[in-house]
Amino acid sequence: MPEIFGLQVDKSGRCQHWHGENDVVANQCASCQQYFACYLCHNAIKDHEFIPNPWHKLSVMCGNCRSQMTGNVYRHLSACSTCQQPFNPGCHLHAHLFFN
Repeated sequence: MPEIFGLQVDKSGRCQHWHGENDVVANQCASCQQYFACYLCHNAIKDHEFIPNPWHKLSVMCGNCRSQMTGNVYRHLSACSTCQQPFNPGCHLHAHLFFN
């Protein structure tokens, strides 16, 4: 099961920055290939800035069930297609940080 890195990460991938009930989406950095609770956590922990992935790459993970998906699939979902955990609808506003 892939690990979600970050600051004060709980079992569902919520961190000190984003810790609402639906803040369960982790994104993979294209540079280090690790999943992070958020880009702020990544940038605080790593020695490089978060690098976005192409929309077609498997780079998004549900923190609740660890199901992985592409950005193209994720952008059309309001909840995980595997476990039905709702996603924070505001996360789509930050897509430019995670996908290119």
